[in-house]
Amino acid sequence: MLVLGDAHAADPDNRAALLAAYDAVDPEVALQVGDLELYDLPAPTWFVAGNDEDLDVIERLRAGESPPDVHNAHLLAGTVAEVAGLRVAGLSGNHAPTMYDLPRSELVGDRRRHFTHEDVEAVAALDDVDVLLTHEAPTGLLTYGYDPGCEHVNDLLAATDPDLCLVGHHHTHRADEIDGTRVVGLAPAWERYYLLDPANLTLTSRENPA
Repeated sequence: MLVLGDAHAADPDNRAALLAAYDAVDPEVALQVGDLELYDLPAPTWFVAGNDEDLDVIERLRAGESPPDVHNAHLLAGTVAEVAGLRVAGLSGNHAPTMYDLPRSELVGDRRRHFTHEDVEAVAALDDVDVLLTHEAPTGLLTYGYDPGCEHVNDLLAATDPDLCLVGHHHTHRADEIDGTRVVGLAPAWERYYLLDPANLTLTSRENPA
């Protein structure tokens, strides 16, 4: 299974690198952790939305629509899907404290990029989660002289107890065990791609050939 970090594929060079990873692996399925910005993909891909997306496309996917320019892109937004025998759940969006307590229906324009308490509660209610995808990192994974993580993601680790949590946003490879879950922050897709063995959740990385 192909696993990809942030893509930012609206940039032509990043788009070429993203597609090079698909070409190198020729995967049956893929997982991606946000800032995708390309929704016509070579293989079925389950992803969470990041803070840099075509938000009109994301809203249509949230609503269960199938836009004609979207192919093989499956949004996980407070939902879970069976992917290669794994139950993969996802929290889409990034955290804005001033938006968190609002109903999602009140988020407009660029504010649609954020997650709300409703989104977190939807993920927390899911059961039998093997892999959790989030754009934001939990606390305890990264430090820049301060911890940039989001405690709502820690709450989801406690609530869903996944075996593996994959996160993006920070463009940094980092792995640790947090709240009993193996958490891996993924390098961006233009630097490397990852291979996940669904049988044992072993994750290995390869340099992007682009």
